[in-house]
Amino acid sequence: MISTAADTLKIVSWNINSVRFRIEIVEQFLREVSPDILCLQETKVIDGDFPTAPFKALGYKHITLHGQRMHHGVAIISRVPLVEDDRFDWQANREARHVGVRLENGMRIENVYVPAGGDVPDREVNAKFGQKLDFVERMIGWSRDLSVPTLLVGDFNIAPLPSDVWGHKQLLNTVSHTPIEVDALERLRASNSWVDLGRHFYPAPARLHTWWSYRSPDFTVNDRGRRLDHMWATADVATKAASHTVFEGCRSWLKPSDHVPIMTEFRA
Repeated sequence: MISTAADTLKIVSWNINSVRFRIEIVEQFLREVSPDILCLQETKVIDGDFPTAPFKALGYKHITLHGQRMHHGVAIISRVPLVEDDRFDWQANREARHVGVRLENGMRIENVYVPAGGDVPDREVNAKFGQKLDFVERMIGWSRDLSVPTLLVGDFNIAPLPSDVWGHKQLLNTVSHTPIEVDALERLRASNSWVDLGRHFYPAPARLHTWWSYRSPDFTVNDRGRRLDHMWATADVATKAASHTVFEGCRSWLKPSDHVPIMTEFRA
């Protein structure tokens, strides 16, 4: 199903929290890890100002963008050809939160940045929370009709399992881990043959975090992380998954994002 010039295809997802501000660590990561495809979220730049030159200098000549000034924004940067692209408005207000591409072999990659949802888990008093739930509902409608090999990646802004957060009981009323969000994400997973690749390779209750707040001067001291970043594959794609890696060390790099990259390697 997956066919590239190499024996494997390495795909990375990373909420970079401003690609221009953190371009140096993105370049460092690409030099050290050398993935085939990099999916970025929260790029925070319009398409015309996206820093394409550093990527092309490293061999990433195929770049698909969906940008927005100062907010949101997603991008897919690749060393392998990208045949077609789309941009779904799951937010229903034209925010740049999705970009999708198809590889030459027919597999689709959908890169998504789900809204954070504000601070109060009540849509009656917090419109942002309602927008987040509606966003996931629109994804469910899309997923039910999906019939092609697909990899869904990105910042879902939901940590679904008790072991996906540093303190399950402490965070039950905290946006990203509330029962209503967890239920919505589970319905998305059940709407197709999705395999959560992170938990496929690191079954619960293994510790598996991808995000740590900037509020802690040293995130390693209390390790209050959450697993907000995900890679889900339809069953036909999941059978080719060979490994999954969370690059936790990147959280300690110079000018880090609050998220770290995650990568799945697929057999050809």
